[in-house]
Amino acid sequence: MEGETFLWLIRHAVVAGVAGTIHAADAPADLGDRAALAALKQRLPADVAGYASPSRRTVETARALGLEPELVSEFREQDFGDWTGHRHDELAATGGEIYAQFWRDLARGRPPNGESFADQVARVRLGLSRIGAGSAALVVHSGTIRAALCIALDLAPEAALRFVIDPLSLTRIDRLASGWRVVSVNQRIS
Repeated sequence: MEGETFLWLIRHAVVAGVAGTIHAADAPADLGDRAALAALKQRLPADVAGYASPSRRTVETARALGLEPELVSEFREQDFGDWTGHRHDELAATGGEIYAQFWRDLARGRPPNGESFADQVARVRLGLSRIGAGSAALVVHSGTIRAALCIALDLAPEAALRFVIDPLSLTRIDRLASGWRVVSVNQRIS
């Protein structure tokens, strides 16, 4: 790939739904934090290309930032399979050994009919390879940003899961000819 790529990774706004739920792709964003959205928009370069996962909350957040994003399926959140739509407290009470095992190996554990975080890292690697040179804003999920950090820092998936990625935070990484550079992680802009 020719040229350098400057990535502005933005986690979507909080989900307008019940906290503690593993939300489906059609869960809407709560765009009420207009000050944070305006501050983030001011930080983006004028010529930035916009990308987002195909989830409703990422697309709504991207549009609130003035982007018309290209949708990249590889930037989806980790697929939680049969657990999607359920609350964690409910799953802890009824999920039995499968749910307990998942929490013992967060990087490689798979929910029923879902994928592991390690699977997500491989998927995000493919998505990042499709982003060309220049500045790109990716409005995505916390797991997607952790996966990008895993790739940029050449971390084991277990280590990348230690990053905190807040809603409407900015993480900056660059893909240079010499390798990756991490500029900032989980910056709250206001």
